[in-house]
Amino acid sequence: MEITDINNIERATLKAQPELLRFGLSLLFIVGIMLYTWATGGGSVLLIAAAMIGGYMAINIGANDVANNVGPAVGSRALTMGGALVIAAIFEAAGALIAGGDVVTTIRGGIIAQSSVASAEVYVWLMMAALLAGAIWLNIATAVGAPASTTHSIVGGVLGAGVAAGGWGVANWGTMGTIAASWVISPVMGGIIAAAFLYFIKHRIMYRPDVMAAARSLVPLLVAGMAWTFATYLMLKGVRALIKVSFLEAILVGLVVAIITFLLVRPRVLRLSLASNQPAQGDKAGVNTMFTVPLIFAAALLSFAHGANDVANAVGPLAGIADVLGSGTVGKSAQIPLWVLMVGAIGIALGLALFGPKLIRTVGSEITELDQTRAFCIAMAATITVIIASQLGLPVSSTHIAVGGVFGVGFLREYLKSSYSRMVDEILAHHPDDDVEAIKRYLHEFDDASPQEKALMLHKLKQEAKMRAAPELFTREDRKGLRKVYRGELVKRAQIMKIVTAWIITVPASALLGALFFFALRGAMLP
Repeated sequence: MEITDINNIERATLKAQPELLRFGLSLLFIVGIMLYTWATGGGSVLLIAAAMIGGYMAINIGANDVANNVGPAVGSRALTMGGALVIAAIFEAAGALIAGGDVVTTIRGGIIAQSSVASAEVYVWLMMAALLAGAIWLNIATAVGAPASTTHSIVGGVLGAGVAAGGWGVANWGTMGTIAASWVISPVMGGIIAAAFLYFIKHRIMYRPDVMAAARSLVPLLVAGMAWTFATYLMLKGVRALIKVSFLEAILVGLVVAIITFLLVRPRVLRLSLASNQPAQGDKAGVNTMFTVPLIFAAALLSFAHGANDVANAVGPLAGIADVLGSGTVGKSAQIPLWVLMVGAIGIALGLALFGPKLIRTVGSEITELDQTRAFCIAMAATITVIIASQLGLPVSSTHIAVGGVFGVGFLREYLKSSYSRMVDEILAHHPDDDVEAIKRYLHEFDDASPQEKALMLHKLKQEAKMRAAPELFTREDRKGLRKVYRGELVKRAQIMKIVTAWIITVPASALLGALFFFALRGAMLP
């Protein structure tokens, strides 16, 4: 073989090297779990296998689910990809270790009746099958770039394995119906709240004649509102595992944090607004800059709360298996041991670092274009939706909420752009001049006007045209050509189909996998 042929082969294999490195590090982590469990768990084959599957599940949670916390911040360029990975890995692990040890129900969420578990042995097979099914489905979703719900993946796995173990009657179909309803509730709530915040910011800040003056008044209040919701969210979803707090206490703590934040943020916003009034900087860019630091804190706090809340998806079934193998009976609940939490925390951080960038890019930039203002609205929607849903007892998915928020701001932008296009169409239809330059000057004045001024200008133009009773100066085709620049899709339709499809089939797909794995394990374990 010639040296040139060898060089060509080496160049051809360069693209595969990063994938091999990621796969190798993941395998090394799982082998490490195997050795540790073998050394400390008395050599139980089932516990070793369950621990390895739990580590695999944790890697996939880090690869897929964490993207929702940092994706908007990265897409808006408030954080670099490297910075986001470091912050998310640290705070996910901290949340899992500090506040992730709360008691976990052994048969998660009442998906199947506890009486349907024939024996401790069957329970172990059931949970192993469910955990493996959820992990493999998340792996598939990550490979195709679709953000899937970790909770729904493990719920589907438990449902499928439970039905395989005890028949159709063991499933709690009322709970499953509520979970199915959350497929719609989560993204719709997230989208509506995110779009409402963006609409408010546009009309109260961006469309004002003096953008910076409006920003000086409202941005400190918006950031303080974010601090209030995030502090409340953190108390309910993170600190509650350490200190029992009521909803009212969480709100009061959040209010104190909001007041302190307002006093700290207002001087900074004043400095930024004065700096942004320089001719070299645009007003919109200046307002976006004001949300950069809050978005960094939002990414960190969301990651902490996610690590505290969702680590149970990776290691809750593992904790149940360890408890059953240790006691020989299926209890109502199982405390998560420290070593099990470590498996979840390290696995989530590792999965995020190795495989997370793909989904972070999907959420942050491949659905719609985000800036810091839009990312702020998505973060607010995520926290407010979870707080409302938790108080109403609705099982919502953080994945669905965050992605729904991204869709919400994207579709609002399309709506505003379409509304503007219709107004341009009215101007072109009623403007008295047939001079294109005169119409362009009028459109420039129209662009600079506030929403109220736009409405008055358009009303006046229509009234003048009605008084003239003159025929239209431009044909429909002419107007269509002149306003074409104002139209366009701002949300990628291909991403909508891919993500919605993944959401719809997550529970059925993981349930089917759970049933198949249960039968495989049962067949392998029975004499």
